[in-house]
Amino acid sequence: MHERQALPAVTIAAIGVVFGDIGTSPLYALKEIFNGHHPIPVTADNILGILSMVFWSIMALVSAKYVAIIMRADNRGEGGSLALLALVTERAKNPRLAWIVTLLGIFAAALFYGDSMITPAISVLSAVEGLEIVTPTLKPYVIPITLAIITFLFFIQKRGTGTVGLFFGPVMVAWFGILGALGVMQIAQNPQVLEALNPIFAIYFIYTHPGLAFLALGSVVLAVTGGEALYTDMGHFGRFPIRLAWFGFVMPALVLNYFGQGALLLVEPEAIASPFFHLAPDWALVPMVVLATLATVIASQAVISGAFSVARQSIQMGLLPRMQIIHTSGKEEGQIYVPFTNWTLYLAVVALVIGFKNSSNLAAAYGIAVTGTMLIDTILVAFVMVLMWRWNIFAVIAVAGVMLSVDIAFFAANAIKIPEGGWFPIAMGLVSFTVLTTWRRGRRLVSQEMAKQSIPMEDFLQSIDDVHRIAGTAVFMTSSKDGVPPALLHNLKHNQVLHERVVLLTIQTTETPHVNDFDRIYLHQMSKGFKRLIVRYGFMESPDVPGALEQCKRYGERFDSMETTFYLSRETIVPSMTRRISPLRARLFAVMSKNATSASDFFKIPTNRVVELGTQLVI
Repeated sequence: MHERQALPAVTIAAIGVVFGDIGTSPLYALKEIFNGHHPIPVTADNILGILSMVFWSIMALVSAKYVAIIMRADNRGEGGSLALLALVTERAKNPRLAWIVTLLGIFAAALFYGDSMITPAISVLSAVEGLEIVTPTLKPYVIPITLAIITFLFFIQKRGTGTVGLFFGPVMVAWFGILGALGVMQIAQNPQVLEALNPIFAIYFIYTHPGLAFLALGSVVLAVTGGEALYTDMGHFGRFPIRLAWFGFVMPALVLNYFGQGALLLVEPEAIASPFFHLAPDWALVPMVVLATLATVIASQAVISGAFSVARQSIQMGLLPRMQIIHTSGKEEGQIYVPFTNWTLYLAVVALVIGFKNSSNLAAAYGIAVTGTMLIDTILVAFVMVLMWRWNIFAVIAVAGVMLSVDIAFFAANAIKIPEGGWFPIAMGLVSFTVLTTWRRGRRLVSQEMAKQSIPMEDFLQSIDDVHRIAGTAVFMTSSKDGVPPALLHNLKHNQVLHERVVLLTIQTTETPHVNDFDRIYLHQMSKGFKRLIVRYGFMESPDVPGALEQCKRYGERFDSMETTFYLSRETIVPSMTRRISPLRARLFAVMSKNATSASDFFKIPTNRVVELGTQLVI
């Protein structure tokens, strides 16, 4: 929990990180509604109807659903689809229910990767397109400048975001302040636009133009993209600072800006080419383009950092193979850099900018991943209402039913954009889903195969009386807390010796984001110098084996690094002809397993103290 005196600083930091995505939506949301692939005629009634839809969508999807309801479903302070998944599976007693919930959570994480590719592309591109308003002669330079900014953004990731992050809050505070100020200036000239706060205008527009209203929903969702980030980033800043920032500053600024754009369109319909930049006076255009570009870079940074966090959670939860994770700060556990994720995202973002060419085309691809994630979040939180909050079933049906109907409407409206670009995040989501589930299934088969080859520990201990023992400590890493590790059997078979002290070490990931030091270590003393050590980490933590061994001092066990040898088993996967897993997925799993980061690097074990023993497994 954040201390009371730190609340202003935490709130400003939250404004800088949490609201970047939704905060840059005014750059393109209304423009896309009235001037996109399914344009709505720019008439006074339509403007008021659309503004009313935008306002009440923000209130329903962000304020009510995420801020008021879903943010209550925290997993020991953490939020996001995977945290929600862990929360539900922890309490789901029915195996079939747990299986369904797990697939939903995995697919939500997969959709996030699709979304994290589009957000930097559309945000930065829409900001740089402001140069076309300054002078049309700059249009040929929009894509090269966008690519240069995106390249710079991804190249600085390895240096960490701590220093740059100090500027995020103040820049975004200035951004939202200017959003609100520009909106107020236009609203003052045409206050009639405030009538759109009445939901009757949205209802009337939907009633009189049902077809147009349905098409408009596909673009109205652009005004709420990033709303799910409020829940995802809850663990970094806490529930209260995010709620305070949203209701006290961010939401009013966004609403004022959207209504300001609407007020401008009521008197200047031709401003629809770029209503956001036309809000600013001519002399302020270039500074606005610069500020908008800074804001979109910050929004992109937040999404990239989120992708790193989801990658680490996926590794810890057994959904991805081990990958190199670099901590870019000695103070902040959450500041990490995942090279593979970074460069995969970079290539995808560059391909999107070059392939789609402008923000309007990208807007067609945007929305489907966000609405899919929102839909899954609603289903998962409905389980939380029943399993955790113990709500009355009628209350669950009423609240979750309303949220679900809204989500389905938005998802259906975005589904018609699949041929125009919506296929991209779906394709990326399916690829990610296949990778995540393949690794999960493959590791389960590997565990089953290794369990078959293992022998009971009691039988093994009874058979080693005549084995020669040598000085020192041997630590055998094993994924199972039962039986004899394959690496131990191989070492005994080939070297025919055992160390005086043998530790069987198992790393477990809990359903909670963090584990306190008191609960982290479990040490069981066995006979003949053998010990079984179980070390638990939360899904938001990175394993550190030397650090865990250091904590064993409280059990009276000390480990001298120069007298300790770590034995690791490296499995070579051979796809079989059996149908426990499809041949294609078996080959994919074998490739992923082969290219996984070495266990010694991942668990921070000194490489000069490691012995790897190979094991061939047929799955």
